[in-house]
Amino acid sequence: MSFLFESHPEKQSTGITILRIVTGIVFLMHGWQKVFTFGFGGVTGAFTHMGIPMPGVIGPLVGVLELLGGAALIVGFLTRLAALGFTADMLGAIFFVHLKHGFFAPMGVELPLMLLTAAVALLVAGAGRYAVDNNIARRQVTAPSP
Repeated sequence: MSFLFESHPEKQSTGITILRIVTGIVFLMHGWQKVFTFGFGGVTGAFTHMGIPMPGVIGPLVGVLELLGGAALIVGFLTRLAALGFTADMLGAIFFVHLKHGFFAPMGVELPLMLLTAAVALLVAGAGRYAVDNNIARRQVTAPSP
């Protein structure tokens, strides 16, 4: 029963990895929809209708962020940078669109709040155990100084 109460760094890191991958899949799919299903024109129109400032810039930017940032999270590449972008993305979604609709899905803050929380957790904790970021960090530590 001790497994219910003990915390181990390896298991925490694996949990962060799972959170990172699933969060990446969700953002990737939303980005895919914005870029390849709706297109930049469709996203710009939707963002205009929702009252998002500068919809012709922000709409396509969010689509590309979600697509490429989601892919980056899945493999654990530039995790904190992607998480920072997603934090801004979800804060905008919450305050400009979802908050006025209450808590529950489909239009409330429920999903964007969970995605914001996941992004902030990844921003704080990093990529987790299995990530490209870890390989880059190891190379920088072992690289000879000039």
